[in-house]
Amino acid sequence: MPKLLFSKIRFYEIRDLMQNVTRARSWQTDHKIHMTLRKLLQDEKYLAAFHNFLQSEFSEENIEFWLACEDFRSTTSPDDLPWKAEEIYHKFIQPAACREINVDQHIKEKIKKSLVKPSLCCFDEAQKHVYLLMERDSWPRFLHSDAYLSLTHKSRTQWYI
Repeated sequence: MPKLLFSKIRFYEIRDLMQNVTRARSWQTDHKIHMTLRKLLQDEKYLAAFHNFLQSEFSEENIEFWLACEDFRSTTSPDDLPWKAEEIYHKFIQPAACREINVDQHIKEKIKKSLVKPSLCCFDEAQKHVYLLMERDSWPRFLHSDAYLSLTHKSRTQWYI
């Protein structure tokens, strides 16, 4: 009986079915491509999941530094710049800092010199370096993690409801 049912399906019907399957797959990969690290950092749910993922990999200092730099850059009072810059430097940049990030020595030296009169862009080079490190290293692993996959699954099911 199954042979008889299969024989009644025409070849073009199978081809159409297969195109639908590939379309479904491409939507999933398109979704991953469109979810960039930049978009993730703007979404609280994904940011929290990414932070937890980085904690599990013992590299959460990267996202914490990036967020501290964003907060620093949004500082409006010039009086707050020196103490905020010192705080970031001591927490993330100085040798043997409690949350030391992985940046080149020349970047660390530039930041140290800029602490005399800090500006809003004194951490830009280090922040860009850390961002690229996360984008190339942690981000691809996060996209395949259970945390990310469950979030995207939840967001798709909520979208249909």
